[in-house]
Amino acid sequence: MNCISWNIGHLAWQEQRYFLLGAQGRMLLPRINEQFAYGAPASTPPLDEVWTAWETITQAADPWLDTLATETLQGQFTVPGRPKPFVVGSTLLRTIYHYWYHTGENMAIRQRLGHKDLPDFVGNIDEEAPYRPE
Repeated sequence: MNCISWNIGHLAWQEQRYFLLGAQGRMLLPRINEQFAYGAPASTPPLDEVWTAWETITQAADPWLDTLATETLQGQFTVPGRPKPFVVGSTLLRTIYHYWYHTGENMAIRQRLGHKDLPDFVGNIDEEAPYRPE
């Protein structure tokens, strides 16, 4: 099982890879790419450092994500110089599923550590994040 701080760095790596490097050709934090890539060795980085990196990357990705429309979502995804076998919209789904996987892992860690009153439901999704067709 990975530690929580490594998981945060790993999610930052994916967002940087897809939404900054792949989408915009930008590598904002190269050390994230080196330390948290898929298959990178396990480590226990300081939580405050990876949390800051995650916030930096996600805030940099948000403006591009806010521009996505159907045409872009259906387009081919590439990492500079290397087309991938999926479309841009699939990167969003892969990222969502990846977050859910590591959120579950983090919840298991917290349970094993004896944390109490952990959330057990995603919330009122119908009011807080309803599906909105274009």
